[in-house]
Amino acid sequence: MPTIYREGPYRFFFNSREETRMHVHVESSDGTAKFWLEPIIALAMSHNLTAKELTKIEEIVRKHQDEFIAAWRRHFSQ
Repeated sequence: MPTIYREGPYRFFFNSREETRMHVHVESSDGTAKFWLEPIIALAMSHNLTAKELTKIEEIVRKHQDEFIAAWRRHFSQ
């Protein structure tokens, strides 16, 4: 589960060999979430995170979408 980015209390990472559709996981001490990266950014699931936290996390994902996609391609092309 390589960490690809950290911001504040959030760690963004991939689960190796989970599924083929591009997505990123995020965790904090409060909970976890998963966001699809394509065809559009969308919340796939969350556990124990508030709507306010999910909004903040989605903003981070949008800001770093290109970096996350590039990291996905590097990681899964191995």
